[in-house]
Amino acid sequence: MANTQDSQLDEILWKAPLRAQEMGGIQTNTVLPYFSESPYFDATSNNATIMTQATHNPALFYLIQTREAFEARLRTMQGLEFMVAHDPSDNGTKVEHSGIWVIRRQIRRKRAGTEDEITPISSFYVVGENIYMASSLGSVLGARLLATVTSLNKVIATASALPSFTPALGHTYLPPAPRALNPVTSKEGTPVPGSQDSTSVKPASKQFLDQDLQSAQLLQSSLNLSLRYGHEYMDDNPLVGEPGSFIITKTRDAQQPVSQPKAKPAAASTRPPTPQIKADVPEPKRKPSMGTERSPTTPGTKEKKARRKSRPATSVTTPK
Repeated sequence: MANTQDSQLDEILWKAPLRAQEMGGIQTNTVLPYFSESPYFDATSNNATIMTQATHNPALFYLIQTREAFEARLRTMQGLEFMVAHDPSDNGTKVEHSGIWVIRRQIRRKRAGTEDEITPISSFYVVGENIYMASSLGSVLGARLLATVTSLNKVIATASALPSFTPALGHTYLPPAPRALNPVTSKEGTPVPGSQDSTSVKPASKQFLDQDLQSAQLLQSSLNLSLRYGHEYMDDNPLVGEPGSFIITKTRDAQQPVSQPKAKPAAASTRPPTPQIKADVPEPKRKPSMGTERSPTTPGTKEKKARRKSRPATSVTTPK
């Protein structure tokens, strides 16, 4: 219950301007009485005991007149107490100061022959009329860790939408926006169209940047594939031939050299071979003829011999 109450007091600010005016302002002798009216004060502390005794016993009224007498009385007791740990006015000797008092809640235990054992519990700041409770180390670390985890969750939620995956490019992220280039002018001094509006250059759209990134990555992937598998065929039926006369071949035909065409087997023929005519037959000698001239003979044919005329047979008469 006490931890819950402390965590709630850690988040509040208390002030009472009217009460501070009645006390004559916040000073060395009024800072503890002003603090005793705040919700940070514990009614079971030694401070509350001394203030009750001094209010009902005139002999102890001097204890609440000055802070030195009040704190001297507290040092003679043991238990829970509230002490001023820092006085900016240095017991009222400084006129101009920061106006920030530090009040510490602590437990005092008496030990015979030695100094008292003091255990600090919490600290409070009195800044003018405002009173704050200092946060504990555990609450500070918890708040910082919570802020860190919350920021990481936001970063993860934002970054989860940035990467994109494609089978060709893999995992890609959005590239940074390119810087605006300086306008280029011609040699003649004529400004390039759009150079005057260089101050109002708008960044490229997200789609344009994605296309440039994909083109660059696709080019790099193509170069890597060409360097790695440039000497191999990636198709089942590669192309053969020369540019302008490519032919799609089969897989087993692709194993043969392209420069040597496949010879076709000669078809079997049942026809007899055609006789060849000898063109180098010597021309026969011509004999001079009397009368008419003979016609030349055809090469490869025999010359007809002149037939001799037979004489008619004479009848033989038998004598009677």
